[in-house]
Amino acid sequence: MNESITDVMNAEERLVFALRALFWRYGYRPYRMSKFEEYDLYAKNKDFLISEDVIVFTDKGGRLMALKPDVTLSIVNSVRVKKGEVERLCYNENVYRVPKGGVSFSEIMQTGLECIGDIDAYCVGEVLCLAAASLDLISQRFVLDVSHIGLLSAAVASLSLPKDAARKVCGYVSAKNVHEIMSVCRENGVSEEKANALSELTSLYGTPSDVMPKVKRIAELFFAEAEYAELSAALSVLETSPFRDRVRVDFSIVGDAGYYNGVVFKGFVDGVPEAVLSGGRYDGLLKKMKRDGGAAGFAVYLDTLAPIFRGKESFPGNGAVTESAESVTGKKPVYAKGCDIYEV
Repeated sequence: MNESITDVMNAEERLVFALRALFWRYGYRPYRMSKFEEYDLYAKNKDFLISEDVIVFTDKGGRLMALKPDVTLSIVNSVRVKKGEVERLCYNENVYRVPKGGVSFSEIMQTGLECIGDIDAYCVGEVLCLAAASLDLISQRFVLDVSHIGLLSAAVASLSLPKDAARKVCGYVSAKNVHEIMSVCRENGVSEEKANALSELTSLYGTPSDVMPKVKRIAELFFAEAEYAELSAALSVLETSPFRDRVRVDFSIVGDAGYYNGVVFKGFVDGVPEAVLSGGRYDGLLKKMKRDGGAAGFAVYLDTLAPIFRGKESFPGNGAVTESAESVTGKKPVYAKGCDIYEV
């Protein structure tokens, strides 16, 4: 019987395998972690969690532990990157949390990657490319929407709104509600020029080549030239990729301003009504945890893909599943476990 390993995999397992091979080719080493972390890690960093609800228990040693609700926090907490270096890690892990709109805890499988350390615009562009390539593996009918939370934050800050009004405006940007944006601006005495510019930024949607010249003009008005340059540089990495026609600039992709500080993005595929992939740059988390450098990454939410996996033995995306990471690189995989590196 000459069955290969992929012959006995279901669609989800095949996708996980293909994503791991993709990440490996770009130098991302698999990272393994425990299901448990000390609860204190999450209690101190609730602003960076999708949900504040955490499953907590006391171990035999009396320590308060938690089933991990997030992968990125665990990685940043464990990994030490030397100054001037970049660590590239990927993972396939379960997290335990209440999904958005849910009422009970779920075990959610995530596959993703993190690029941590002395990163630059090219590193962020590389992460964007891998996000697009991941979506292409899931389904060739996809779109990757990209924004810059720093540019949007600079635009809103320049309006000098009260905190509550500024929060409302950010929500209206996410909903592309130009009417309400203009209403809040009028109520708070914002100049018509700035109100119109923010409304235009909110309404923009299209390929980088079509949209970025308009973004540049708006960024100059809001003194956000540095943020524009960072977004432009990251997008330029995609110009020569086969996915450039499926990338859209969309400032309604606001992410979480408490988590992300730079380029943010979400991926959508045909047949699924919500984002199946999200990520961005999150230097703020490293700073809070007293780590030098920056970080960018993304996660693929495998639970959201149930509608396109149901009843199928293969996924509808592009590319063959490789037999193993070793067949791609000619090398045995090297895993990162905490701070220790070991071969298998």
